[in-house]
Amino acid sequence: MLKTVTIQTDERGLLFRKGSYVKLLQPGTYRFWSWKKTTEVVLPVTKPFAVAGKDLRLFLHDEELLRQLEVVHVQDHEIVLHYEDEKFVAVLPAGSYAFWNVLKRHTFIRVDIRNPELPAGIDPAVVPKLGTYIQTFEVANHESGVLFYNHVRQRELPPGKHVFWKGPVSVSVAKADLRQQQLDMTGQEMMTEDKVTLRLNFVCQYKIVSPLRALEFKSFEEQLYIRLQLLLREYVGTLKLDDLLKMKQEIGAFVLSRLNGESEEYGVHFVSAGVKDIILPGDIKDILNTVLLAEKKALANTITRREETASTRSLLNTAKLMDENETLFRLKELEFLEKICEKIGTISLTGGGNLLEKLNLLLGDKNGRKA
Repeated sequence: MLKTVTIQTDERGLLFRKGSYVKLLQPGTYRFWSWKKTTEVVLPVTKPFAVAGKDLRLFLHDEELLRQLEVVHVQDHEIVLHYEDEKFVAVLPAGSYAFWNVLKRHTFIRVDIRNPELPAGIDPAVVPKLGTYIQTFEVANHESGVLFYNHVRQRELPPGKHVFWKGPVSVSVAKADLRQQQLDMTGQEMMTEDKVTLRLNFVCQYKIVSPLRALEFKSFEEQLYIRLQLLLREYVGTLKLDDLLKMKQEIGAFVLSRLNGESEEYGVHFVSAGVKDIILPGDIKDILNTVLLAEKKALANTITRREETASTRSLLNTAKLMDENETLFRLKELEFLEKICEKIGTISLTGGGNLLEKLNLLLGDKNGRKA
């Protein structure tokens, strides 16, 4: 009894006898005797070559079949990007694959994932389609990144999106903020040379200029804080309280100078530093207020005595001039008379005589006798 098998143009057939592969069947019509116990598997050439339950290696001895297949073997440390007619199709992980080359042209990009860098030949438009095979790190415009392979530093990364393969090599990116930053020291207790305990509020601005160097420090900001604390203790501990209060503007200059002397060690540039507040204990504040009040009272008394002395000296000089010059004395009398008249509503003079003479009689002569 005959059985008929038809293979279409977009198909290929595989002939098996008693379960073993025999040959490739090209498009056409075939008739087989049923007693020969043959089976035929028809495969579409638009799909990858795969036979259920059969390993690909069972077919690779057939040279005629191999001429119509593109066979790809992917090692454990590789992935392969599969393209059909220059269009990306899929990522092939470790394994063996075969594709019909009859209707489509297949090309492949082989990638060694032991090197996390993406090859230059991969179109950026393909990258989002790579899914779980890649890992992405973004460095903002105000940042600088440092690339590490297996925790070993490689190089500095500029701002942008950076893509790496996921594989046996661990990839990580540490980022440093390049903007100006501020380090605040609040309520730091310190002791002056004369054993007065006070609290300082201090501020310091800085910018990271060498990310590779700065990221070598564990807890970078904490170490900067401790260094700033030690410098302040060094400076404050050499001054008495009175000197410290007079020179508090110089604390920032001292600290800034010392910090910039160590800037290369930290990979930063220190922009500014200064004291915001000096907070004294309550008893010391009361003492200072008492001293200040006493100083102000003493100053006020000094000024008062100085003004009184000047006023007395002025009166003495005026008296000497009037004693030496009778006309000046009479003018001064008239000046006082004018002031008296300004405060008196009405003056009544009786009797005859000249008005000025009568006023003169009121005043008397310069020796105090009535005219």
